[in-house]
Amino acid sequence: MARDPFSRLQWLVFALAGAVFTTVYIPQPVLPVLRQQFGVGEGVASLTVSAVVLGIALANLPFGALADRLPIRPILLSGGLVVSLAGIASALAPNLPLLVAARFIQGLFIPALTTCLVTYLGRVMPPERLNVVMGSYVSATVVGGLSGRLLGGFLLPATHWRWAFFLAAALLLLATLAGFLGLPREETPLPQAPEPVRFRDVLFRHELLRIYGVAAGAFFVFSSVFNYMPFYLHGAPFHWSTRAVTLLYLSYVVGVVTGPLAGKLSNRVGNGRAMVLGALIFAVGLGFTLVPQGWAMALALALVCAGFFTIHASAAGALNRKVSSGRGRANGFYVLFYYLGGALGITLSGQAYHLAGWHGVVALAGTALLVPLGTGLMEIQATATAKQGTANR
Repeated sequence: MARDPFSRLQWLVFALAGAVFTTVYIPQPVLPVLRQQFGVGEGVASLTVSAVVLGIALANLPFGALADRLPIRPILLSGGLVVSLAGIASALAPNLPLLVAARFIQGLFIPALTTCLVTYLGRVMPPERLNVVMGSYVSATVVGGLSGRLLGGFLLPATHWRWAFFLAAALLLLATLAGFLGLPREETPLPQAPEPVRFRDVLFRHELLRIYGVAAGAFFVFSSVFNYMPFYLHGAPFHWSTRAVTLLYLSYVVGVVTGPLAGKLSNRVGNGRAMVLGALIFAVGLGFTLVPQGWAMALALALVCAGFFTIHASAAGALNRKVSSGRGRANGFYVLFYYLGGALGITLSGQAYHLAGWHGVVALAGTALLVPLGTGLMEIQATATAKQGTANR
């Protein structure tokens, strides 16, 4: 039986992306410990997470431009080395300002591993395999997000958070070296367009701008749900402990399965239909969070993860199918909108939670889901129009 030549690449991508996102989310479950250890408030302790997000947002577009001009494997190696060393610095930081600075440096170089890796896949993968491998990439972000949270706040005692940074740095270093040595070289020279692709060329293309909106809208809702869920579950009628709430992050496992399946589904029914299906599943999950029962919350979060990662995988696949040049810039904008959407979701949902509790968060999230739903419907219409035009020729 012939061996699939892309299966090894798929596993390397999974390992590298998973290691990156493990690094991103380590401090989240131990923020109360950091607050107490460094004698600061909740907002200051949270800088250990937001500094990474800020660094990612600032560096996405520059790394996207580099990915369009240079071979990507050396960029992956350089970025992985810097992020790993900054992880060790985080573990050794004697005070919070140095910890936040090291985390900010990690954020600045994480796009060398995320935006550039997605661009690499769009460059070397055949179209019929792109959605499936992108689904594996999305699954890896799920595993990384779950691993980082469990490593920081469950597998190790919370007071041993420095060891979590050490372990994550070692994992990322190994994955980076394996990726650099194992990923196929880009055999063909980078395509030279008659005129260089500019940032505005991939920002203001209407069909791409829609996809950026999907990234922002989906992460707006996802970030809101998981950021305010602990407050909801700590209160009446649940009164769950911190450890019990942390275990709900295991719902992320749904995304491990959903990612590749969403890629296959997108190949079969189209990216637009997959986005619509994901938005509907996401909405049903939001509805179940309003049922004040433990089983309903477990089901709700599983559906939320399934819906989100279906949207994310289909949107990333659609984006890379729509661009033949300027992929680095396009993926840079995708990730930029993704994180801006998450930051906006957390901010606005905080106001909604203050005004109307969890029902306010759900109402706002349901409104934001209209973006991926509407975009999916437009993608379906655009595909049908294109097929009709081809048939009439």
